[in-house]
Amino acid sequence: MLALLLATTLFMILTAAITYFGYRRYARPARLYDQLGGNASAPATTLELATDAGPGPVGTVIEQVGAILPVSAEEVESIRKDLVMAGYRSSHAVAIYLGARIVACVVLVLAALVIRPLITSNFIFAIVMPIAAGFVGFFGPSYYLEYLIAARQDRIREALPDALDLMVVAVEAGLGLDQAIQHVGRELSFARGEIGEELQLVNLEIRAGKRRIEALRHLAERTGEAELRKLVAVLIQTDRFGTSISDSLRTHSEFMRTRRRQEAEERAGKVGVKLVFPIFFLVLPSMLVVAAGPGLLQVFKYLFPMMDQFHH
Repeated sequence: MLALLLATTLFMILTAAITYFGYRRYARPARLYDQLGGNASAPATTLELATDAGPGPVGTVIEQVGAILPVSAEEVESIRKDLVMAGYRSSHAVAIYLGARIVACVVLVLAALVIRPLITSNFIFAIVMPIAAGFVGFFGPSYYLEYLIAARQDRIREALPDALDLMVVAVEAGLGLDQAIQHVGRELSFARGEIGEELQLVNLEIRAGKRRIEALRHLAERTGEAELRKLVAVLIQTDRFGTSISDSLRTHSEFMRTRRRQEAEERAGKVGVKLVFPIFFLVLPSMLVVAAGPGLLQVFKYLFPMMDQFHH
C-alpha cells in the first residue's frame, strides 16, 4: 500500500512538472505569438513577451487564496522587490507567492496526515511529522525564491564583462550611451537573457521620460547585484563629470575580469582545506580497508586459533 501511494505521488508530481514546463515553454509563447499576429522573422525576446497575462486556472485559485491574506504594505513591498529581483514582474506575482505558501503548507500537512499511519506508529514522530511538513510548505517557497534571486544575480554577473565589451565597441563606433545601452540590450537578449532584458528596461524608462541617472539607479535596485551597482555608479559618475565613457567601461571591464580571476584563484586555494574532512571520513577508511583488510583477515584466521591453543 505504501509503495503504491508513493508511486502515485511521484507520478502526479512528474506529470505536474511536465505540464508546467510544456505550458511555459511551448503553449504560452505560442498563444502570445498568435496574439501578436503570427511568428516574426526574428525570435521574440523575453521583454517583448513580458505581458501581464493571467496566471491560468490553478494560478487564479492560488492568487485568490493569497489575496485574502492580511499582509502589511511594507511586507508586500518587500516581497515585490524580491520577486522583481528574481525576474517576476507581473502584478499577480505577490498574491500568487503568498497563496503558494499557504497552499503548499496545507497540502504538505494533509499529505503528512495521510502518510503518517503508514510510516510509523511512534506517537512523538506522528506529532512532529505534520508540524515539519507545514514548516517546509510555508517556508520552502521563501528559500526557493532566495535561490532564484542568487542564481539570476550570478547569471547577470557572469554576463557583465561581455556586455561591457560590446558597449565599449558601440560607444567607440560613435553611438551615445543611450543608443549603446539599447543596442547591447537588444543583442544580448538572445544569448544573455537577463542582462539584455534589464538593459532594455533601462532604455524603455529613458524613452518614457525618466532621467538616465534614475533609470540606471532603478537598474541597480531591480537586480540587487553588487557588480552591477558598481557599474551603475561608474556610469553615473562618467555622465556627471563628462569623462570618456569608453575608457571608463574598458577599465571597469578589466577590473571585473581581474576580480573574477582572483575569486577563482581564491576558491582553488580553499579546495585543499575543504577536502580534508571528505578524505578523512570517506577516502581514508576505504584505503585502510583495502590496504589492511587482507592482513587483518590473516590475523583472524591464523593468530587467534594459535592463541587459543597456547591458552589450552
